Amino acid sequence: MKELVETIVKELVEEKDQVEIEESRNDGEVNIIIHVAESDKGRVIGVRGNIINSIRTIARSAAIKENVKVNIKI
Repeated sequence: MKELVETIVKELVEEKDQVEIEESRNDGEVNIIIHVAESDKGRVIGVRGNIINSIRTIARSAAIKENVKVNIKI
């Protein structure tokens, strides 16, 4: 799951070396925290949150295969 989100986020940002993804798993739940440069936060969030919502949708679709719930925060 972490690799999927990291691949998507790195394609969106300008400062790819500052992208950090934290993943923790607890009882069928995956929590992912995205860290990017301050100047790239808007690129990841998007207008009205459209991009981050799309990333969440993709991650949730992938989570169905693993039978887990996924939460993503920036």
